[in-house]
Amino acid sequence: MRLTVPACGQPAHPSPATWQHDRVTAATHSTLFPHVPDSADAVLEGLDPEQREVATALHGPVCVLAGAGTGKTRAITHRIAYGVRAGILQPSSVLAVTFTNRAAGEMRGRLRQLGAAGVQARTFHSAALRQLQYFWPKAIGGSMPRLADRKFQLVADAAAACRIRLDRGELRDVTAEIEWSKVTQTVPADYALAAVKAGRETPRAPAEIAQLYSAYEDVKRERTVIDFEDVLLLTVAVLQDRHDIAEQVRAQYQHFVVDEYQDVSPLQQRLLELWLGERDNLCVVGDASQTIYSFTGATSDHLLDFRTRHPGATVVKLVRDYRSTPQVVHLANGLLAQARGRAADHRLELVSQRAPGPEPVYTEYTDEPTEAEGAARRIRELIDAGVPAAEIAVLFRTNAQSETYEQALADVGVPYQLRGAERFFDRPEVRKAGIALRGAARFGGNDSLLDNAVDLPSQVRAVLSGEGWTPQPPAGSGAVRERWESLAALVNLAQDFAAARPGATLSDLVAELDERANAQHAPTVQGVTLASLHSAKGLEWDVVFLVGVAEGMMPITYARTDEQIEEERRLLYVGVTRAREHLHVSWALARSPGGRPNRCPSRFLDGLRPGSTATAVRAAAGGAGGVERGVTGTGATAPGRRQRTPARCRVCGRTLTDAGEMKLMRCEDCPSDMDEGLYERLREWRAHQAGRSGQPAFCVFTDKTLMAIAETVPEDEHELARIPGVGKRKLDRYGAEVLAICTGQNLAEG
Repeated sequence: MRLTVPACGQPAHPSPATWQHDRVTAATHSTLFPHVPDSADAVLEGLDPEQREVATALHGPVCVLAGAGTGKTRAITHRIAYGVRAGILQPSSVLAVTFTNRAAGEMRGRLRQLGAAGVQARTFHSAALRQLQYFWPKAIGGSMPRLADRKFQLVADAAAACRIRLDRGELRDVTAEIEWSKVTQTVPADYALAAVKAGRETPRAPAEIAQLYSAYEDVKRERTVIDFEDVLLLTVAVLQDRHDIAEQVRAQYQHFVVDEYQDVSPLQQRLLELWLGERDNLCVVGDASQTIYSFTGATSDHLLDFRTRHPGATVVKLVRDYRSTPQVVHLANGLLAQARGRAADHRLELVSQRAPGPEPVYTEYTDEPTEAEGAARRIRELIDAGVPAAEIAVLFRTNAQSETYEQALADVGVPYQLRGAERFFDRPEVRKAGIALRGAARFGGNDSLLDNAVDLPSQVRAVLSGEGWTPQPPAGSGAVRERWESLAALVNLAQDFAAARPGATLSDLVAELDERANAQHAPTVQGVTLASLHSAKGLEWDVVFLVGVAEGMMPITYARTDEQIEEERRLLYVGVTRAREHLHVSWALARSPGGRPNRCPSRFLDGLRPGSTATAVRAAAGGAGGVERGVTGTGATAPGRRQRTPARCRVCGRTLTDAGEMKLMRCEDCPSDMDEGLYERLREWRAHQAGRSGQPAFCVFTDKTLMAIAETVPEDEHELARIPGVGKRKLDRYGAEVLAICTGQNLAEG
């Protein structure tokens, strides 16, 4: 077999013979076996080399750094199933923890398909609640307090007790501050200082929120109720104070797996530590580049500090992206290449495993309505061409942006569904504003608010000022900002309506609003998804429209600090990596038709969109995929641990980031000096070894590793061990035979 080397500068694609196309299924599309595997080894079939490392690393601490679309759920479910089927793990002794009930249910389903029923897969809150209910009589006595479903009424009652009046938006924001305080283990007396230190944009004075927080705790005690954060706090308290109960829990659960570890709060981390005790049978999975919930108390520090807390940990990096095309992955990598901060220092360089697809489309529009209409027309064309509506998504930064796209899709007859947000006209503030406008239209002559309103837009501004609209947006984020943006959308709509229909009255506008509200109740089945970037996390579509990617919206105006700006960049990264094949990125120069075109594309697209100037790009410290073994002694590095120094091409000297190129220690398009005869002998030997062990050929050595061996022709074990892909285990098992082949010996005759 002769290998064809692509011309210099041309992309190299894996040949059909490589493992990507041989007995390996896509990591995200088809993750369930059609039948339960008949053995433990069969569970490992179809995993790529790094996923297989995850699945077989069943002892000691393991950290899986998994990029978007790399099959992390596949890897950890097969890990649990392999351990159970091999008799290493007892199903009842495993606790897998994730962050949503949907994800926990999906994990349980996959484990059943793999023959590992009986494993507990729960959220942190669900697992803690179950333990608290069981141990409450023993630890505290009596009946456990009732669990409050919603905090809003309790916070409202606390505010009334403090003689503080909160509107609905402030109520929601104060509730969020209380939740943040509890997950960061901040008591009321310490809130004000902690909020300032954390740079929180508080809806009220910190001292006032601290007062409300204290009153909220008093109200709960008086009514004998607890909230969801109390479930975690109380479970932590019980496990800390009652060593007998802690030991009983630890006797039950001896092996832990935590998904989305970058989203763990300090309180959840403390609970995990108490579950573990002095043991280290823990596997965590996460991606610091997808940390987008810091406002809730989540932090990627626990993920990034894992190796520090567990020096003996095995770190596996999953970078083979099965979800997105190389073109989408290139844009995603480019976004993070410009990032700064600790998470950026550990970013992963994704390597697409899919066939090439279309380049991302960048479109500039004159104004927001034109942008929405352009997206809607393109979506209509895609659906008419046979693309299912359910495989298309429109993603935006704030929920207030949805109304324009709801209307645009309704205008072209495209069904849609909103995810993670109420329909625009179903939002309480919009419905209340509609009632106020309808009342003003009927009885406005008697309303002093309208005395100085000379036209329709000024009338609407006057009416909505009584509902909370102000000429300038409120500082910070949260419910107050979202409420203002909803009202501002109505003000803008009134301006556009008046410009299109001179002489229109308030009654005409109310009729227009009613008509729009009725038209937008489109069927949700097989509809295009409209979602904020936050609510799109964990989902994927064939076609994604990223809209409103302009300065002031991405990053959002109130993102001022370096940390906030970088989180906005990660949010855009999450949006890009939702797309499997088609990605459309757009922005508008002005808000409304005829408006001043003073907007510009997001700074995050600099150097990535055509015609823009590139920003300096850094190499990723997290970089390529692979395995790093833990420290086995003080100051000692275990064999096979990957060094942090950048790998460079031995031909042209360029820094290497692609996993395959790092194995070869050269660029794919640089000349190869491979001994092709040796390569063929190694392939024949590998096929023989795979046949004897009953495993896929790539599990012995990958094609890239064999090519690297045939290019370097090592003379001793030291030289062989330096080749990426040859770890200590494989060196011990295959080293002597590989070196014998390299010296020209015929193993069959020997």
